[in-house]
Formats: sequence, C-alpha cells, structure tokens
Amino acid sequence: MPDSKERTNIIQDDVWRRLLAGHASDGERLVEDAGEPVRCLAPLATTPGWVIAQLGQSLDGRIATQRGHSHYINGRESLVHLHRLRALADAVVIGAGTADADDPQLTVRHVSGRHPTRVVLDPRGRVPMDRKLFQDAAAPTLHVVGPDTARAAATGSVECCVLPLDHHGRFVPSDVIALLQARQLLRILVEGGGITVSQFIEAGVVDRLHLLVAPLLIGSGRPGLQMTPIETLDSALRPALRTFRCGDDTLFDVVLRPAAFRG
Repeated sequence: MPDSKERTNIIQDDVWRRLLAGHASDGERLVEDAGEPVRCLAPLATTPGWVIAQLGQSLDGRIATQRGHSHYINGRESLVHLHRLRALADAVVIGAGTADADDPQLTVRHVSGRHPTRVVLDPRGRVPMDRKLFQDAAAPTLHVVGPDTARAAATGSVECCVLPLDHHGRFVPSDVIALLQARQLLRILVEGGGITVSQFIEAGVVDRLHLLVAPLLIGSGRPGLQMTPIETLDSALRPALRTFRCGDDTLFDVVLRPAAFRG
C-alpha cells in the first residue's frame, strides 16, 4: 500500500494528465484532492487564452543576489510548478537579460507535457547566439528584435521577428501579445526576469501573477517587481489573490484581470 505522500503524488499525476487533456474542471473533487499546487492551475487548464506572469523570490522580494546568483531561491516543488505552467502555455517569454545571464532551456522536463514556443525579447540584439535557446531544436524559438538590429539568419527552429520600440527603447507589451496571438499562441507565460514581468504588469496585459515566495532573507540584491514609483498608497494595486502551499514556499495566485477567467 502506498503511503500518504505517494498517494498524493499518484493523484497529482493523474489529475495533471487530465488537466492537460482538458478533462478536469476547477469544481471537481478530484482536483481538490490533488493538492494545492495542482488545484491552483485548474482555472488555467480550462481557459483557452491568458497571460500569466511568474516570479520566484525571497521573503524580502529579491530574485537574485547582487552578482546575479539565483539558483535556487525556491524549492523543488516550485520548480515543478513552473514546469507545469510551461506545459500549459503555448509560449514562454523572457527578456534579454534573463536569456543572456541564465542561459535557460525553457522546456518542460519535470512533468509531462509539451514544450512551449520560446520567445526572447531582445530589442538591441545583445543576446549571444550561442545560447541554448538558439542552438538546440527542442522547441521553436522566436527571437524578437528592434527595427535597427541586425537580424540573425533563421534556422530550422529559430525565427527572427521585428517589432517597433517605444521612446524608452523597449517593446510595447501589447505588441508582443498581438505578435504571439497572430501565431495562435494564446496561452502566454511571462517568466522573467523582474524587469520584463514588471513592464507587462504595468502595461495591464497580465491576467494573473504567480508569485512564489521562499522562506529566506537575502538582505540585498536584485528586486523582483520594479514598476513606476507612486506618490501615495491610494495608487497601489490591490488585487484579489489566493495562497497555496508549494513545498516550503508560498504561492500567491494574484488575479489582476478577473474577467479573463471563468474559474
């Protein structure tokens, strides 16, 4: 007989397969029994299009040390949750800084599911072409650059796209969303880093923020969200949210645009 932890894992795996196939809804008791991280994902699995932002940080809001070290602020359960988000998404978006510094794969490895299309926002074309995203063929990759940037030659899995820049030399988040939606990439995960996530939230295009908070204090380093300063707290966002346990971490499911979801 499996112990309680093994039984939970078996139930989670079964519910996860059903969520991927679109056969489980948020109201089913089976989803409730699967545990908090999987239950949190049910609204995403039953909604055809969304924009989700994700950040992992310390208690004091840091996503890396001053030198950029971030492996691993969050625990394994949070990593599994991130890979589940990727598996539900059609596209996963990162900024140039994250692509350059972390050299991520952005694939689904810790759970079952397909790889999303990888999207690198690189307005000045500064990400070296030797990064994994551009060299492996594990998933399609969109390299989004500004109009005055030299375009790299396309390969079998990498497509270079050009978008206009705003007066700050950045992409307009709604333009990025429109570019992806035109390619039928309707479920979009904005994975990092903090500056990219902040820009998308401030632009009002993010439906939900999944904020994974680890029980540690770094004391200094790179902050997570970095939006335009406000004068008084009357201007602060006060979104609805739910909290879930994710191993030793706490997952804040922050609802920024409730109308985007049925559940």
